[in-house]
Amino acid sequence: MGKSLVIVESPAKARTIGRFLGDDFIVAPSIGHVRDLPGNAADVPARYKGLGWARLGVNVDDGFEPLYVIPAHKKEQVRKLKALLKGAEAVYLATDEDREGESISWHLLQVLKPKVPVHRLVFHEITRSAIDNALDNPRDVDESLVRAQETRRILDRLFGYEVSPLLWRKIRPKLSAGRVQSVAVRLVVERERLRIAFHSADYWAVRARFSVTGGSFKAQLAALDGRSIAARPDFDPDTGKLKARSRKLHLQRDRATQVVEDLTGATGQVVEADERPFKERPAAPFITSTLQQEANRKLRWTARRSMKVAQRLYENGWITYMRTDSATLSREALSAARGLIAKEYGPDFLPAAPRAYRSRSRIAQEAHEAIRPAGSQFRSLREARGALDDEEYRLYDLIFRRTVASQMVDARGTRLRLGVKVDDALFVAQGKTIQFPGYRRAYVEGTDDNGQAQDDSANVLPPVKLNEPAQVTELLPREHHTQPPPRLTEATLVKELEARGIGRPSTYASIIDTIQQRGYVFKRGNALVPTFTAFSVTDLLAATLSDLVDYTFTARMEDELDQIALGRLDQQQYLHAFFLGQGGGGLRDRTQQALESVDPRAICTIPIDDGDERVCLVRVGRYGAYLEEGEHRVDLPDDLPPDELDAERARAMLAEEARWPRELGPHPDCGKQVLVLNGPYGPYVQLGLPEESPKTKGKKKPPKPKRSSLLKGMDPHAIDLATAVQLLSLPRVLGDHPESGEPVQAANGRYGPYIRSGSETRSLPNPAQLLTITLEEALVLLAAPRRRRGRSSTPARELGTHPDSGARILLRSGRYGPYVTDGSVNASLPKGTEADGFSLEAAVALLAEKASKPARKRAPRRRKKRS
Repeated sequence: MGKSLVIVESPAKARTIGRFLGDDFIVAPSIGHVRDLPGNAADVPARYKGLGWARLGVNVDDGFEPLYVIPAHKKEQVRKLKALLKGAEAVYLATDEDREGESISWHLLQVLKPKVPVHRLVFHEITRSAIDNALDNPRDVDESLVRAQETRRILDRLFGYEVSPLLWRKIRPKLSAGRVQSVAVRLVVERERLRIAFHSADYWAVRARFSVTGGSFKAQLAALDGRSIAARPDFDPDTGKLKARSRKLHLQRDRATQVVEDLTGATGQVVEADERPFKERPAAPFITSTLQQEANRKLRWTARRSMKVAQRLYENGWITYMRTDSATLSREALSAARGLIAKEYGPDFLPAAPRAYRSRSRIAQEAHEAIRPAGSQFRSLREARGALDDEEYRLYDLIFRRTVASQMVDARGTRLRLGVKVDDALFVAQGKTIQFPGYRRAYVEGTDDNGQAQDDSANVLPPVKLNEPAQVTELLPREHHTQPPPRLTEATLVKELEARGIGRPSTYASIIDTIQQRGYVFKRGNALVPTFTAFSVTDLLAATLSDLVDYTFTARMEDELDQIALGRLDQQQYLHAFFLGQGGGGLRDRTQQALESVDPRAICTIPIDDGDERVCLVRVGRYGAYLEEGEHRVDLPDDLPPDELDAERARAMLAEEARWPRELGPHPDCGKQVLVLNGPYGPYVQLGLPEESPKTKGKKKPPKPKRSSLLKGMDPHAIDLATAVQLLSLPRVLGDHPESGEPVQAANGRYGPYIRSGSETRSLPNPAQLLTITLEEALVLLAAPRRRRGRSSTPARELGTHPDSGARILLRSGRYGPYVTDGSVNASLPKGTEADGFSLEAAVALLAEKASKPARKRAPRRRKKRS
């Protein structure tokens, strides 16, 4: 009697499930999808290459039938699964329960074509009870979920493959567009535009300290002569002035100083003492988006890192499924949480009945449970500390505490507001006291206020009575400036996307990665900053395909995809309307019209003005953004935030550029003019100007003039002719090596100044030595042991042993970035991947992918013909 074959997505998940199943089962991974649309032209089968729709991978001429292929790096895994299937008596598809998992199971059926019974297993957590329950209650593959996922994949392919070429033609090559990606970029750009339009306002405040019978407290000047004092919310961010209808007093320096002089040492009277009780409810258990937000706030993790660590915790049986938009807890989880609260915190922290939560997300639910510790009894933090690595423990700690806190009683306390009248001035103090911590004993949610909100919760106020005298013991005037709206972080971008119903929480991490890799966004600290390229892309799409980057339209698309999942909307009709329209007007026709009508020069131009007149233009070119004014051009740094390029800075950059080139004088040997210029990689000296000659077919281009970069620390405006001549003379021959007879040279290379003799090289510790070092000093350096760059500071990290071969898998730092190796195969980590959080399972998959690809053949070197 044969064994049953259970197929899951990853090796880690296979190992964990394998521990719960007996010898009657073989558990094997598919390592993700086994089929997909063609990734490039090489993946398209030969019989389709001549067809017009083949580049899309979707037959838009006949029912939008997708063209699925098995990628080259997945063929070996498919062969393994087919071999295991031959002796199996049944197949269990145990991929994740979401649409992506349902799609993987469907593709496995199409590829493997099993002739034995097939069962679909569904579970929210990888525990023995969950697996046993899934085996007792199998189901069929849900065709509606598959169609919904397929529609989403086709829709994203059509959007990207039709709109991206528009960006290549009108802005710059290698850009990409995406159904959710482009909307995310727009959100970041619009926040930056608010910052650019923002006008700061200055206002003053007066802080006082009062002494009363029961102690002392601080208070803020709230009103003067019967008029309330203006604060940050009262100023118009577009003008920097008080809002038009505001009747508040704009306190200036002179008036604030006068208040201090008049009231110092005065005695006031308590005219208000308002004490009110309050309650605070705990936050709901984590869903995918809130987990990403909280990990970003509290751990400073990217969304990608959070999801990778959560994936490891899920696959190893520590938490429930981490891709969910449901805040619901199962009865089993509620029982576990309530039992833990009663035991660890006591009956006072346990509510009479379990708390129920509903997700605020507009996205349709997929019947999952919230993210919580797995099992009917949550494994303790002490056990987690001993079993998990540091990353996994920190995330498990967040999930554990948030889950427990969600089922605890409210926190209770009082808010107190005191008002003190001193002559014509009213001072107000506010404070908050927690009388019973409730859920706060386990967990307190993070915030996104970026420090702009003034927190009075720590201001403990003494007991006071109405009409009680209050002595002014200190008065301090303070100047304040209104701040522009904060840039979006990963946490707040995820929050915005979720609140607008755009995209799926499970895709947010990849979206944020993509917009950074494509050069639309870069990070400054934890903030997401758009590039000028992002401005041009957003303007182009808004001008030509406005509905595709419209927030409401994009959210409605999600709802329509949900209708397909429920079988209420026809897949083909929906795709036809989107791509072809009714008698035209679909995506294909509109992108073609945009290609013909859009002026790329206008789209790629952003004016810089000082409010009255235009100062210059920012243009987005093939190689990046630059300033332009008349014939003058200045390359802009890739990491320059657009809101920092104001008229004053633009004028300064143009004035600096106008100083180039500097003529130092004729070279003493050849008489050519020696120039100092400024290039994309910094200032340099040059001998003469490029020779001008007409480009004639078959003739060589004139040689470029000799150039040499300035050494680190050199001032390009202070360099003299003698120093420039020395730089142009590099590499400098110091003499011959007394032992080898090889010449000893001093040169400036890619990694800085160095000396060389034959195959031996040594870096110079001080760049200035390049022009002054002697042969004797160079010989001393060459005699010293060679230091291998970076090897000692980045030791290899062992990730574990390979599940098949047993070989040690190491994570190393190489010349071209981090890579993993099992001793025979090396595989570079994908661009943007964080080495710190890279797991053994990801390394195994990466090595398998690399091993399945054919080795690249190097072209043979051509031997130079001897003259």
